[in-house]
Amino acid sequence: MRLTPTERDRLLLFGAAELARARRGRGLRLNVPEATALVADTVCEAARDGARLAEAIERARAVLGPDDVLPGVADVVTEVHVEAVFDDGSRLAVVSDPFGGGYLGGGAPGALLPGPVHAEPAAVTTVTVTNTATVPVSVTSHYHFFEANPRLDFDRAAAYGMRLAVPAGSSLRFGPGETADAGLLPIGGDRVAIGFAGLVDGPLDAPGAKEEALRRAVACGYLGAEAH
Repeated sequence: MRLTPTERDRLLLFGAAELARARRGRGLRLNVPEATALVADTVCEAARDGARLAEAIERARAVLGPDDVLPGVADVVTEVHVEAVFDDGSRLAVVSDPFGGGYLGGGAPGALLPGPVHAEPAAVTTVTVTNTATVPVSVTSHYHFFEANPRLDFDRAAAYGMRLAVPAGSSLRFGPGETADAGLLPIGGDRVAIGFAGLVDGPLDAPGAKEEALRRAVACGYLGAEAH
């Protein structure tokens, strides 16, 4: 069986979460990777069940409390980020305060404290996007926009190494036949794109990486890459 990098990552996450469930079932308190995997997997499974983004995040916040993790874990892991496939497309879920510190009333389930407010980042370039598909297409904040749905028609070369200039965890939705402008900014950190649509799967700024990604995009029928 041949798996994409994204599918392999999903199986690895599920395996780590299963280990966390087993250890938790034996009464052990979870360490950082175990607790993080369990929270992230809860989001992915909620998405698979058909839950919306907000509901999936709520489920993930409820899966572990302060007494379920080792001392110091909640101080180290203040947010868990995971890309999950929802009914309306792949979206980034940001689970803030994931280990129950946000519960009111001594950790009992119930009302949640609001998560942090994320300011909208400033765009450095804008591309005009037309959705040629017959269904809506949503793109999440930290998705490599160059690799977005092949039926979205825009300047792929201009979008290489870029993500949407929207708050973390949010997305832009393009309706069927709709044309709209999308503000973009460079992907930060180590600038490595792994998974997504598999057009890069490595360092974005490596010599020849952009040219090879454009070649793959043309070969796979991605609109907006043909002229390059």
